[in-house]
Amino acid sequence: MKRIFYFILISLLCFAGQAYSQTPQQLHAGLPKVAGWELSADIEVFNRDNLYERINGAAPLYLENNFQEMTSMVYTQGDEYITIQAYRHASPEDAFGMYASERSSEMKHYPGIGGDAQGDEYGLYFFSGSVYVKMTSSNEGEQFSQALKEIAKVLAGKIDANPSYPPIIKSFPEMFKVAYSEAYVTQNYIGHEFLKPVYTVDYIYDGQKFQAFVIDGKTAAGAKQILGEYLKFAKQDLPAIEGKLLIKDRYNGSIPMVWKGQYLIGAFNDAGIDFPEIIYDFFEMFKL
Repeated sequence: MKRIFYFILISLLCFAGQAYSQTPQQLHAGLPKVAGWELSADIEVFNRDNLYERINGAAPLYLENNFQEMTSMVYTQGDEYITIQAYRHASPEDAFGMYASERSSEMKHYPGIGGDAQGDEYGLYFFSGSVYVKMTSSNEGEQFSQALKEIAKVLAGKIDANPSYPPIIKSFPEMFKVAYSEAYVTQNYIGHEFLKPVYTVDYIYDGQKFQAFVIDGKTAAGAKQILGEYLKFAKQDLPAIEGKLLIKDRYNGSIPMVWKGQYLIGAFNDAGIDFPEIIYDFFEMFKL
């Protein structure tokens, strides 16, 4: 009995040891020493009420993605600097969603840093756990690039030892997928307040681009309620059983969907989906 107790205690301690850096002090403590750079002891913290003071017009989008707190820290080297802004969100999905909303096709991707990372000559951006991190340097060049990557890799691991895309995003099929198009929308998907939150990935099939989406209703009843609101908008009857649907959305064209337990799987493009039967076969490839 005593051995079992100690085993449980050790397991709990190991789990506690994996507690991720979240508070401003933990985030600062998670930053590594970098040769030639001095980490300032100063920490600036912004919350939902004053975030606009630092990022002005961009603040509403962060709030929409359930932003909680931003910690700003800085390394210096003479007149040069590297600034780290760590945005803590309510969930890993929200942090990923914020990162995805600012993803750019013009940036380079860096495997092995956080759940995903991208950057350019002056910055590096990644998400890890519930934190979206934006790092910027005062100048470009190899020493800045190396310092950014060194800091990012260590900090990402301190925030979450095993960062990754949200599980539902990983359930989407790989076939026909547009690389780095994964996203998470917290509200008002395709203009409908009741479609939220939504996981999306872009695809190209036979030259046509479309966006596949998944809504997690948490329960079959939750999915049915969301679907019911959509069908009420479309003035269509709610089916009694799960299965295939075609929503006649007067603003977004035909929206093929499948109701599968707690999930709603669908597809959308600006012109309306004109190959619904193939889409329904595609829906079968989701690992949900």
